[in-house]
Amino acid sequence: MSTFNRSKSINQRTLGVGTPRTASFGSPRVKLTSVSHWFRWLVVIGALFPFSIAIAGGYFYLLPSLTQAFQGFGTSKLNDSMEECNLFDGNWVFDESYPLYNASECPFAEQGFNCLGNGRRDEDYLRWRWKPKRCDIPRFNVHGILERLRNKRVVFVGDSMSRTQWESLICFLMTGVEDKNSVYEVNNHNITKRIRFLSVRFNSFNFTVEFFRSVFLVQHVWMPRHVPRRVRSTLKLDKMDDISNQWVNSDILIFNTGHWWVPEKLFETGCYFQVANTIKLGMSIPVAFRMALDTWASWVEKMIDTNRTHVFFRTYEPSHWSEQSHRLCNISDIPISEAGGKDRSVFSDTILEAVKNLTVPITVLHITSMSALRSDAHVGKWNGNPSIPDCSHWCLPGVPDILKSVHLLPVKSAKPRLWSTSSSGVNCEARRIENIWSGLSLSLYLLSFVY
Repeated sequence: MSTFNRSKSINQRTLGVGTPRTASFGSPRVKLTSVSHWFRWLVVIGALFPFSIAIAGGYFYLLPSLTQAFQGFGTSKLNDSMEECNLFDGNWVFDESYPLYNASECPFAEQGFNCLGNGRRDEDYLRWRWKPKRCDIPRFNVHGILERLRNKRVVFVGDSMSRTQWESLICFLMTGVEDKNSVYEVNNHNITKRIRFLSVRFNSFNFTVEFFRSVFLVQHVWMPRHVPRRVRSTLKLDKMDDISNQWVNSDILIFNTGHWWVPEKLFETGCYFQVANTIKLGMSIPVAFRMALDTWASWVEKMIDTNRTHVFFRTYEPSHWSEQSHRLCNISDIPISEAGGKDRSVFSDTILEAVKNLTVPITVLHITSMSALRSDAHVGKWNGNPSIPDCSHWCLPGVPDILKSVHLLPVKSAKPRLWSTSSSGVNCEARRIENIWSGLSLSLYLLSFVY
């Protein structure tokens, strides 16, 4: 309404309505003023015309391409409300159309994550789909995604949670490839947790999906000199991992970390923190984690060309151990209704804080709260070694497939937001980041980066 009134006011001034001057038609000054006003409007219209043509052309160019990447997007029911759709505020609903692939038919699904193949009898955990409260999420069209990945390089960096995401994406994409032999690991490696670099090439489409094992993101050094006897290794919080130069020049770059930032993986193995040449024996894990993320953020700003590379950071995925010793793992039959505090994580909060201070666009995939409800979908005893249960990793197919696809909805009322700062000092609070869609996300970028 304010826009209409403002336009009406402008028109009244231009036409001279309601002013004494409009009666003095014989005044040369008034004629000159009227001509001046009309000239200004002609200039504005002339400037807007090519812009409108460009917008319309872009719309008709993009629309057919976007619809190819969504299955049934044109019939998806979106809420007519102009409120933003919070993709992370929703519920898990049962959907018989899932799963998206068969892990036993995918050579890149790690055997330890193939729960059905390892003897799990119930299959309901495969059929839960995430449903936001205010919108629907269209499903992937695998052929559209394959085309948009043509000639691209997708890179996952992080711990084993990133590896399951990597495997999930590859297995899904393979369902759209006719010649399965055209998809292969470039170094003929088997998929194991010991290998630091894995790269699967989709030869027919000339793209790769790569995984780099970097559980801390910063540099891990064994047996440093002149340190106390209890120090067997250090994390150099001010230096990126020594393989970080291989992450550059990718088209899509997805990070995660957090699961190794715990006492049993650090202090109990003799690993402590280091800044420059100083060992920080008394430094806490949260403080060290923030320093490492600041190092990562500086590296992104310096090394990554964000005009080419879309950078993403996935937040922490909670485990569901029955007690702190990580010996008991009770798998539920269905998703739980209450997260029991697992929807919050100091690691996720720190990631959000670190990213909001960046001066380049980074997208956070805030998956902590939604994955906190899936105590039914962990590997448990179905990992090929029942004596060592696993309540941290997910079965494949399963939650990683949903985490990959839940972010694809281009909500018509939500303006995409990349969490960054500019010279004007944009301040995005972590709590607000939690409550809205984080802009271009893990599935939406599969559509957008080619443009």
